[in-house]
Amino acid sequence: MATIKDVAKMAGVSTTTVSHVINKTRFVAQETESLVLQAIKDLNYSPSAVARSLKVNTTKSIGMIVTTSEAPYFAEIIHAVEEHCYRQGYSLFLCNTQNNAEKIKNHLEMLAKKRVDGILVMCSEYLPDSLNLLHSFENIPMVVMDWGPNVHTDIIQDNSFDGGYLATKHLIENGHKHIGIIAGELTKTTAKTRYEGFIHAIKEAGLTVNPNWVMEGFFEPEDGYECMNKILSQDNLPTAVFCCNDLMALGAISAIGEKGLRVPEDISIIGYDNIHASRFYSPPLTTVHQSKSRLGVQAVNLLFERINHKSDQKEKIEIYPELVVRKSVKKIV
Repeated sequence: MATIKDVAKMAGVSTTTVSHVINKTRFVAQETESLVLQAIKDLNYSPSAVARSLKVNTTKSIGMIVTTSEAPYFAEIIHAVEEHCYRQGYSLFLCNTQNNAEKIKNHLEMLAKKRVDGILVMCSEYLPDSLNLLHSFENIPMVVMDWGPNVHTDIIQDNSFDGGYLATKHLIENGHKHIGIIAGELTKTTAKTRYEGFIHAIKEAGLTVNPNWVMEGFFEPEDGYECMNKILSQDNLPTAVFCCNDLMALGAISAIGEKGLRVPEDISIIGYDNIHASRFYSPPLTTVHQSKSRLGVQAVNLLFERINHKSDQKEKIEIYPELVVRKSVKKIV
C-alpha cells in the first residue's frame, strides 16, 4: 500500500507539500499540485482518514441516535438523513437505543471516540435520565429532536392535532357518524394530540364518541389487530375507524378480514403517517401524510449549522399533515 512518502518521492516534493495539496491547508503552485495529484492517482494512494481528521479537525461523519430503526416511519427519516449526509460528503453512524439509558451512554461514548463532527438524536419522547446523558456531552455539536414540549430540546412541531382532525373530518364528510379510534398511548404527546383532533372533529359535527370504540395501543400492527378484535367483539360496530398510525391500520385490516368482513365495504379504515408500504395495503390505505424526507433534511441542516458554529439556539422544525385519499374509506349515501 502506497504511503505519503511514496507520493512525495514520485512527485519530487516534500511530504509537507503533499499534505497541503490533500488538505488544502496552504497555497501550492498549480504545476506542483498537478504533479502531486498525478502521483496520488498513479499510486492509488488513499490518505489515512484518522490522520487527516487530526489535521483538519473534522472526520466528515455524524452520529444518529434513534429509539429504533425498525419502525417504518423512523426508517424513512433515517433514509432521508443518510441520503442528505451522503450528498454533503458525510458518513453516518446509526445507533439504536430502545430508550435505554445505558445504551445511550455507550453509544455517545463510542461516537465521541470516533470524533464525529456532530450527533443527531431523534426519539419520540425522552426519559429524564436520557436527557441528562445527552446534555453531559455538550462539547459535541448536537441536535436533539423531540415531539413533546421540552424546553431542553429542539422541537418537532408535527401539528398532530390538525392531522387527527383532518382524518376524522374526512370520515365524517363521507357520511360516517359511528366512528371508532385506535390511538397510541394517550400519555404520549403525539398520540394525545391526534386523539384530541379526533374528538374536536366529532364534536364539531354534533356527533358523540362511543367510549367502547376508543382503544389504546403502542403503534404496532399487533396493537391494531388486538384493538380491532375488541371492537369487533361488540354487538354494535362503527362504520369507520381512525387508526393513529399506518402500522396499527394494517393490523386492524387483518382483524377485519379474519372476521369475514371487508374494508371499506363493511368498515372503513383511515391511517396516519403515509409510510411507503401503505399504498400497497389491501385496499390501498387512505392516510395522513407527513414528509419524512423534509424532516430528515431540515434536522441535518440544523446540525450542520451547529457544527459550523452558526447556531446554538433551540429550534423548531414544523411539518404539516396532508390527507392522502386512496381506497380504504367508503362513502355512505
